Amino acid sequence: MIDKIFILEERGLLYISGEDVNEFLQNIVSNDIKKVSDENSIFASMLSPQGKYLFDFLIVKHKKGYFLDCNKNQIEKIYKQLDLYKIRSKVEITNLSNEFVVAVISKERFLKIPNSKNQVGFTLKFREDSIALDPRNKDLGARLIINLEKLYLTIKKLGMNIANNEEYYDLSHKLGIPQLNNIEMQNKVFGVECNFDELNAIDFKKGCYIGQENTSRIKLRNKLSKRLLPIKIIEGKLNIEDNILNNEKIIGKILINDKYPFGLVKIKEYKIDYLNSYKTKNALIKFIKPFWEN
Repeated sequence: MIDKIFILEERGLLYISGEDVNEFLQNIVSNDIKKVSDENSIFASMLSPQGKYLFDFLIVKHKKGYFLDCNKNQIEKIYKQLDLYKIRSKVEITNLSNEFVVAVISKERFLKIPNSKNQVGFTLKFREDSIALDPRNKDLGARLIINLEKLYLTIKKLGMNIANNEEYYDLSHKLGIPQLNNIEMQNKVFGVECNFDELNAIDFKKGCYIGQENTSRIKLRNKLSKRLLPIKIIEGKLNIEDNILNNEKIIGKILINDKYPFGLVKIKEYKIDYLNSYKTKNALIKFIKPFWEN
């Protein structure tokens, strides 16, 4: 994978800037915007007032504002949600998905770039474009936000070959990090149940933001009873909201049923056996052990 580059055309980019941009984002996202600098990028989420999942994205410093690296098929909804919160804040929100593209290179290749560091979120400039070691997990590689006009010259300068994105998303799924069809989780699952603590998306010390109260209560009172886990289909077909059964007892349900499925599982009531098989209405499945349980 060291010489491969993945062009993530599924990703879009919003650019947020303006006099009040720091305060604006700090009051909305689950992570601390103060952590973002020219040398550090973060993963964060937007939650409902009840603490339920709405959207997730990476935040990267760009000039006097921030890029939000997010799912392109959700970008209009994210834009509208941000615009709803804007009220009188002096911020500008621009969709730059037609001008910039997101790409990924391996951690090993990133570490060959001068002045790079082996730490999650570490960010530097390559030909004036940002490249950040993924703040969720270093094994996901480093993300470049590249001006489209410079894309192929940058690929040549890095000595990379464009590869099939399936390899990248296969890895993400095995690590337990959902990236496709996350919209299926919207308003169905709490942010902490999405493992956002393990993915470095939540700062429990930053103070108030939308959804903070329930998020902190679940964490601090040890009330986390369910978790999102990656699923391997052994046979059959999954449907969203299908119950997951162990000896006829319901232990969870399917939230994402595409090529990279995930289920929400009652981890307090039931200890997951990653070697065991489980049933749904029309399928036989196994759970994949996520990186944070290794």
